[in-house]
Amino acid sequence: MPTPNRPRPRTPGAALLLVPLLLVAACTAGNPQFVAETANFWDGLWHGIIAPITFVIGLFDSAVEIYERNNNGGWYDFGFLFGLMTFWGGGSHGARKRPKPMPTRDDKEWEEIGQKVERKIKRKIREWAEAEPDEEWNVVEDKAEEKLKRRIRAWAEEEDDDAIDLGGPTGGA
Repeated sequence: MPTPNRPRPRTPGAALLLVPLLLVAACTAGNPQFVAETANFWDGLWHGIIAPITFVIGLFDSAVEIYERNNNGGWYDFGFLFGLMTFWGGGSHGARKRPKPMPTRDDKEWEEIGQKVERKIKRKIREWAEAEPDEEWNVVEDKAEEKLKRRIRAWAEEEDDDAIDLGGPTGGA
């Protein structure tokens, strides 16, 4: 902790940040060196690694591009994607196994309540299924049977345009 008599030392934060950004900007896509030669796999790899940085720089400088247009095709693309995925994660961080949190007393209590409710529901369903049918169930059964008969009869009497003649007793010769 600085004393009141001595001035606080200054950190050259802006300079420390500016120097690496300028070095990276010198190697970005859209560099004049790629006018004479095409960008290859290694250039694509480097451009993939620095892509997020060049994106930020490109917001303020229109001469800086993320992707080199003058490239050799598939190998540059592969290098670019490989550099982007390997250096910036590629989604593998979400695949790692995380330890399960230890159950709390509250979790155990809810689990116990859930098991009790499940047992009670199973018991009530079993009682309902084994119960003797009463008059209301007989009425429901009769109505369902009548409706089913009507639907099947209507379906059977419909003209069947797609019928195939199998040559049976009522069919062809």
